[in-house]
Amino acid sequence: MPVTPAHPRPLQESRQPIRLGLKENWQQFALLVLVNVFVGGMVGLERTVVPLIGTEVFQIGSEVVIFSFIIAFGVVKAVTNLVSGLLADRYTRKRILILGWLVGIPVPFLLGWGPSWNWILLANVLLGISQGLAWSMTVNMKIDLVGPRKRGLAMGLNEAAGYGAVGLTALLTGYLASAYGLRPEPFYIGIFYTGAGLLISWFLVRDTRAHAQLEGRQISKTSVGEKAHTPKTHWVFAETSWRNKTLFSVSQAGLVNNLNDGMSWGVFPLLFVSAGVGLEGVGWIKAIYPVVWGVGQVITGPLSDRIGRKPLIVWGMFLQALGHVVIGLGMAHPFAAGMLGSVLLGMGTAMVYPALLAAVSDAAHPSWRASSVGVYRFWRDMGYAVGALMAGVVAAVLGLEWAIHAAGLLTFLSGVLVWRSMQETLPGR
Repeated sequence: MPVTPAHPRPLQESRQPIRLGLKENWQQFALLVLVNVFVGGMVGLERTVVPLIGTEVFQIGSEVVIFSFIIAFGVVKAVTNLVSGLLADRYTRKRILILGWLVGIPVPFLLGWGPSWNWILLANVLLGISQGLAWSMTVNMKIDLVGPRKRGLAMGLNEAAGYGAVGLTALLTGYLASAYGLRPEPFYIGIFYTGAGLLISWFLVRDTRAHAQLEGRQISKTSVGEKAHTPKTHWVFAETSWRNKTLFSVSQAGLVNNLNDGMSWGVFPLLFVSAGVGLEGVGWIKAIYPVVWGVGQVITGPLSDRIGRKPLIVWGMFLQALGHVVIGLGMAHPFAAGMLGSVLLGMGTAMVYPALLAAVSDAAHPSWRASSVGVYRFWRDMGYAVGALMAGVVAAVLGLEWAIHAAGLLTFLSGVLVWRSMQETLPGR
């Protein structure tokens, strides 16, 4: 009697019971941390080198035109954040993560070999889409896995991995550029990042939407009174953007925080090179900001689980404002001012970043949390474009140093607004 061959069973996600918690999901959590190292490294490719490609390779004399790559990146990433959050509440997180890597594949090739500035702008459009999809999903998937008790720690580790990689890659590209030239050698790193990130995301990462659904069944309302339901997109946008005072405070602080980053991204290389700092020195100044920002979140993330989100946000904004003062007034000694100011900016951002994400996750119910996080990240990353545009206009009229002063003033006022309007969101406080 002939034997009928058994049909192979299709590959499926693990059927193990769904549990919330960092310890219960540490293996998947660790994989997502590694993935976010590669996601952050893709942004780090541009921090030191690309503004100088504009001035030295393509001979662009306008600050606004040079900063256009940051504006393109910020606007596209902001819109993609919004879309990715909505998609994450409707489809699987894993599919969107993989899509983000697929979109990012051409980026290092365009940056390294693009024949005109328009190709650099195209690379930043694709990078913005890729970041909006991939980084958003690493955030949402970690929030899903850990549940409410370790949310600050989860966000601290996620952002530490991403922005630590931003800083280290900025430093490495600075060294490669000083040794081999501005293109294409510094961008070889990006080819490795996209390949490794895509393979890990496709074959090893598992979807986490079931974890969010489990948490949603356990919570009737959040710490600021938001309840479970399936809202329309415009309702989530309005609630996160202006109707809920706490979510509004968080969203505007996120925008101003990334306004600082967008300003420094474009202004710092041009300012410090014009002040006589070499490429390696600029690489250090550009690296120390995101490295301190990244490593510091390992401390500030869990600290927000203890003392609350609001104190870290308020004082983090004030510390960033102080960093701007140090840089803006210290250009008689540019390298020292750049290093000290960047350390203060990094420390302040480390205090703010995980606390902001945790506050949104506290305030929004799990049934619409991914959409709310997407709206917050829309406003936050719109800060890249606002910061670059503001810096370009102010620099053209008053000079590069005044762009730093303007960012410092806005940062201080943002901290005051959070202090006056935000309600503490940490459950139990």
